[in-house]
Amino acid sequence: MSGRSSVAGGPADHHGLGGLADAGAFLARLTRLDSAAVVRLRSADSGRTELWARLPWSVLVQRTVAGPGPGDVTVSAAELLGCLAAGDPGMPAGRDGNWRWALPSGPARTVESVPVDDLRRVAAAAAGTLRAAETQGVGGRAVGQRALRDALLDHVAIVVTADDGPARRIEVRQAMVQAVVRMGFLGNASGSAVVRVRIVGSWVALEAPFGVAWIQRVNTLALSPMIVHPNG
Repeated sequence: MSGRSSVAGGPADHHGLGGLADAGAFLARLTRLDSAAVVRLRSADSGRTELWARLPWSVLVQRTVAGPGPGDVTVSAAELLGCLAAGDPGMPAGRDGNWRWALPSGPARTVESVPVDDLRRVAAAAAGTLRAAETQGVGGRAVGQRALRDALLDHVAIVVTADDGPARRIEVRQAMVQAVVRMGFLGNASGSAVVRVRIVGSWVALEAPFGVAWIQRVNTLALSPMIVHPNG
């Protein structure tokens, strides 16, 4: 999906963002992970704007910030971050053609809530597994760092059974957990705070306090450690 719309939001030559701190935090994290990333701004209801981006490990991330936005425009994340830092209300040059990914559509349904502290433990355990594999190998054999990271991201971190009709196994990969952690979507939340596992169509989402990670491909791999929730 790509393109530019002036149906909602402000002029396409102004970013129209009011939540500059929130948008800046999203863009700063994104550009640290991928300096060449693009970000898609989509004006939403109630004078707010959705920021969308794709991480290098094929997870879509979304954060909604204050401000009517420019309609529907894709730009360089680094260039937009520069505009915000300089207090410039203008938009960088459009890069709509660089957006090549579908977005989830329709209202998502929550199938499970996972305590934030549990998600942090899963992320920490994955990091520990990676460190151990890098130093000790796997089964006594050395494995390349990239192969290790790819395998870890593909592992299933959370399994949920959806109860809408025939039971469906919903798998949340470590890639999504790492997305919400590394994009700062958990913030300082702890205690009773939760991350919601949500679904719409073929999409699975992790909705954290400060953003959402989305993925369309559902994997069948197994992970240890793993959180299993029997019902949504």
